[in-house]
Amino acid sequence: MELNSIKPADGAKHAKRRVGRGIGSGLGKTAGRGHKGQKSRSGGYHKVGFEGGQMPLQRRLPKRGFKSQSLKFNAEVTLSTLNALDVAEVDVTVLKSAGLVSALAKVVKVIKSGEITKAVKLNGIGATAGAKAAIEAAGGSVA
Repeated sequence: MELNSIKPADGAKHAKRRVGRGIGSGLGKTAGRGHKGQKSRSGGYHKVGFEGGQMPLQRRLPKRGFKSQSLKFNAEVTLSTLNALDVAEVDVTVLKSAGLVSALAKVVKVIKSGEITKAVKLNGIGATAGAKAAIEAAGGSVA
């Protein structure tokens, strides 16, 4: 094999269709656009979702719900993950460094899922009523 003999694979390259270049090309006169009508005109076509004047689908269907943009700043931590964490005092930075919450998280809340056996002090972290009771029963505190 030489550099001057390298060619692309068969069928990998094909000539661009050149429309409106005479009868012999097979795409002369109307250039594959047919006769008359909106689609044959230059610059003439409908906008996305237009259905010829019929009420478009996105307007026929009811509006329903939304996705809050503030959700990405909220995070949840379970009691069992707190129990596995070997730290006496827990705050948002500790949870971020351990990879338990996302880097974007601003508001973190502990939920009652699993058990906790060791005393943990929470700083700047919320907790549900059940989780708070479980943490205080294990000798910890929620600030």
